[in-house]
Amino acid sequence: MYSPRPRFKFNTIGLFTSNNKATVDFYTKAFGFTTSWDGEQPNVEMFLGDNRIILFPRDAFEQMVSQKFQYPEGFNGTMELSLNVPTFADVDKEYLNALNNGAKSVLPPTTEPWGQRTCYVADPDGNLIEIGSFVE
Repeated sequence: MYSPRPRFKFNTIGLFTSNNKATVDFYTKAFGFTTSWDGEQPNVEMFLGDNRIILFPRDAFEQMVSQKFQYPEGFNGTMELSLNVPTFADVDKEYLNALNNGAKSVLPPTTEPWGQRTCYVADPDGNLIEIGSFVE
């Protein structure tokens, strides 16, 4: 059966930041993202294996597009980054690691009725990050 070539390949999540340095520090220390960012350019590329996120300062983005935006205060409930870990024990371990590296707790590790152990933390800009596993 012929399968047409997809129109798009999803490859990146972009986050608008209030402080690139704080966000880079958080994602590298808490989750092991890597970057070759020079600390000065507004655009930051960060990698975790084959996954990529980009960071761009909110004020620089507004200047670039000549528009003002409203950003959520506190926790940002409009999207999440979801990180899968091997086991339930890893959920607990990575939750504590994230908190020790500056994350704010949103939901402590919880085993849900559908069989997933999950937790939520927030990065320095309030973006939600889920850490979960389906393997006990």
